[in-house]
Amino acid sequence: MYAYTDFDRQFVHARAAQFRDQLERHLAGQLPDDDFRALRLQNGWYIQRHAPMLRIAVPYGVLSSRQLRQLARIAREYDRGYGHFTTRQNLQFNWIPLPQSADVMDLLADVDMHGIQTSGNCIRNITSDVTAGVAADELIDPRPYAEVLRQWSTLHPEFAFLPRKFKIAISGAKEDRAAIGWHDIGLQLRRNEAGEVGFQVFVGGGMGRTPIVGQEINPFVPWQHILLYLEAIVRTYNRFGRRDNMYKARIKILVKAEGQAYFDAVNAEYQAILNDDAGSHEQIIPEAELARVAASFVEPQGVTPVPGADIFEGASPAYRRWLERNVHAHRVSGYRSVTLSLKRLGLPPGDITDAQMDAAADLSDRYSHGELRVSHDQNLLLPWVRESDLPALYEAAKAATFATPNIGLLTDMIVCPGGDFCALANARSIPVAAEITERFQDLDELWDIGDIDLHISGCINSCGHHHSGHIGVLGVDKDGSEWYQITLGGSDGSTLSGAAVPGKVIGPSFAADEAADAVEAVIATYRRERQAGERFLQTVRRIGLDAFKQATNAIRRTTAAQH
Repeated sequence: MYAYTDFDRQFVHARAAQFRDQLERHLAGQLPDDDFRALRLQNGWYIQRHAPMLRIAVPYGVLSSRQLRQLARIAREYDRGYGHFTTRQNLQFNWIPLPQSADVMDLLADVDMHGIQTSGNCIRNITSDVTAGVAADELIDPRPYAEVLRQWSTLHPEFAFLPRKFKIAISGAKEDRAAIGWHDIGLQLRRNEAGEVGFQVFVGGGMGRTPIVGQEINPFVPWQHILLYLEAIVRTYNRFGRRDNMYKARIKILVKAEGQAYFDAVNAEYQAILNDDAGSHEQIIPEAELARVAASFVEPQGVTPVPGADIFEGASPAYRRWLERNVHAHRVSGYRSVTLSLKRLGLPPGDITDAQMDAAADLSDRYSHGELRVSHDQNLLLPWVRESDLPALYEAAKAATFATPNIGLLTDMIVCPGGDFCALANARSIPVAAEITERFQDLDELWDIGDIDLHISGCINSCGHHHSGHIGVLGVDKDGSEWYQITLGGSDGSTLSGAAVPGKVIGPSFAADEAADAVEAVIATYRRERQAGERFLQTVRRIGLDAFKQATNAIRRTTAAQH
């Protein structure tokens, strides 16, 4: 992972000291709420439904065991003993008292972490493939490029106050595991016919009130010029984005409205930056700078290819299930990456206790060279596991509650914090997720149902990515009551799901006591209608939505009068 330089460490410590001064002036009554609000948001501090919430950046999802232990300490000493991993590869704390927030920022800076630009109308945490650098299908390692982009975008003076928040994702593998089509900018690393490395660039994706999949704006930007090209994209958006209406301020609305005219404006701006901007050529990435950053992303000392083995030989049924679902192919012979599932009874998806953080850090030190990853779907991953260590890791993960063999199955759902915590939410998402999880605990049944992406959001902001779920659940408010809209057929752009596309609504929303019943009816319809070997999404696309509408309408009680 990236090794902080003296400059990097001075930077985050100076930022923490700056925040402490701002906080002390605010608590002393010298800095009004409105003025302090903008400053705390720039460091990831929200005031949510019940208490302050801190969002901590985990750049492109890479964590060290040392950092995770520090997060465990913060959870134990300053929060209520747990944290929550999000779909943007961040970690959130929900109960830290504001007067102690500067102490937490110092603790984060001590382990090269911060909350800078995890909030506000700026370029947010840049995300990537959770298996970047170890994936068997990887073409080009995206991590060095993601780190260059992180450094470029952090406190960029021109983009500190954009029309709305801005999200970038980057992938370097054959399969898109970063959902790049659903981002303001999606970057796919590739090689041209001459073997040169560059980026296929997509722009204008996003969820929320108006789900739109990003469009290709340029099939190949040389990697040396990517900062200049992104500068052109964001500068054009900054100039023409809708600041008069926050619901129309995202870049996706500008791209949809202007189409080719926006693309032309970006490409003209790109040429103008190259030809006319003073100092623009200093933003052409030198080979030496990429090499400096890439030096942090070499294989850990001691990783050596060894002949691969049949990891299933002699496996018990329970161990085999874990191998099939939680263990993944690796580019280095004799190694695997392993998902530690954070989806289990008793805790909301993505939540992790301080003790579990410490346990995951221990597993990382013992089996993965002290490195972990945070996944887009709210799990942890160990990227450097020897095949010979898999049996021991399984037993240790099982003891730490991380070995649920459900990765990619129904209970491996994406869920936002919803109305239990978020001030923006219209409905709670955690109770719906808990009820569904309780109903589908039979592993034989989960295996029979097969691969399904279930995504749940508590409001239209779509932090639970319900639009891209094979089954999406959206919480809505009706006269102060919680209701839930069901969508089917969404895709994140992965090989399993096909091209990114938003799901379609299957009818009027369901009351809170009907939401889990509706999901169960959808699953039952699939099991009845599927053909041999057919996955859920294939059945939905083959038979359409009517059969699912009829099945879900049949379970209505509170809403029966609507039909």
